[in-house]
Amino acid sequence: MITLHATSLADTRAIAAAVASVARSGDVIVLAGEMGSGKTAFAQGFGAALGVDEPITSPTFNLVHSHSAGRLTLLHADLYRLSSQHEVADLALAELVEADGVLLVEWGDVVASMFGDHLLVRLEQVDDDAAGETDGVTGTESRTESDADADSDAPGTAGRCITVAMAGRTWAARGDRLRAALEAWAC
Repeated sequence: MITLHATSLADTRAIAAAVASVARSGDVIVLAGEMGSGKTAFAQGFGAALGVDEPITSPTFNLVHSHSAGRLTLLHADLYRLSSQHEVADLALAELVEADGVLLVEWGDVVASMFGDHLLVRLEQVDDDAAGETDGVTGTESRTESDADADSDAPGTAGRCITVAMAGRTWAARGDRLRAALEAWAC
């Protein structure tokens, strides 16, 4: 497991870009964390690194967004509204990613084993007192407000602890490259 610290949303996006530099066709990256933890910001940084030039927002109601990019297609899924593994299986996400794509799955940690080899990226906000900062996110905010926060890089945004865990041989084989790409944020 790789443990990282991001002090801003810009850092979160840069970490995502570093992961994107190691990604290849057929990869599945599962994003986990509470609302407002930076999952969508991660997706934005990842997509930008691939060459996506359109806005990347959380596909909560559409379930999957497809973004054409320079070297790979980014498929961005959000499983927040799904309540069973059967519903996830019906999306056929594994089949979608097979054609020169990379799949980012928000809220996919509870079904990560369905994806076989994957990278699990868990984002957690650092305690405000420990970071000396505040992010303005509360436990009572709406989903839309949380997504808006992910699009902001305003001063006062709390830092994040990001853990990256590799599952399967395809990621284990790239472990050294991934660690090297993420070294600047290592704890």
